Amino acid sequence: MSTQTATVNKTEKRVNVRYLTVTAMLSAVAYILMFLDFSVPFMPAFIKMDLSELPALIGSFAMGPLCGVVVCLIKNVLHLFITTTGGVGELSNFILGVAFVLPAGLIYKHKKNRKSALIGSLTGAAFMGIFSIVSNYFLVYPVYYNFMPEEVILAAYQAILPSVKNILQCLICFNMPFTIVKGMFSVVITFLTYKHISPILKGSQNR
Repeated sequence: MSTQTATVNKTEKRVNVRYLTVTAMLSAVAYILMFLDFSVPFMPAFIKMDLSELPALIGSFAMGPLCGVVVCLIKNVLHLFITTTGGVGELSNFILGVAFVLPAGLIYKHKKNRKSALIGSLTGAAFMGIFSIVSNYFLVYPVYYNFMPEEVILAAYQAILPSVKNILQCLICFNMPFTIVKGMFSVVITFLTYKHISPILKGSQNR
């Protein structure tokens, strides 16, 4: 019995070390990806696309939803050291990241197959899009107004779509679909790469 207990403890320790290592590695990649942002057509110049949620989504599938949440947390905590938003941008990014990877990971954990992964990813992307309206309207943009007047921000949207009349309409017409598309990019890349990298992340665990 003692031999079996020692074996179990050794296995658990090995799994915990791998979990921490993978989480740290994915967090580092996510942090780097935050700097590789770029502008996209039909969006105001101050809105950037990045794929920093990609490692969190992969971690949520491979190691469990908590891993995805921790990756979102660590990358934003690291970004606090160079932030220009007083932490508000990082808080918003964390909220949106969790809204994306947590539902995806929970649904996939319930039934681990491609269909569940797809349903979870689509659900997460939709949640992230919806939360982007609330987060930007109540957290991010009120801070931005200290540096750029609301009228200037609204004008940037109106230059692309003159029919929008206020910031809330802008968030619904621009930011929400943009955020969903951003999530879908991560989903597509995850589906293309997950089968190849999951054995590396999980080690000897079953896929």
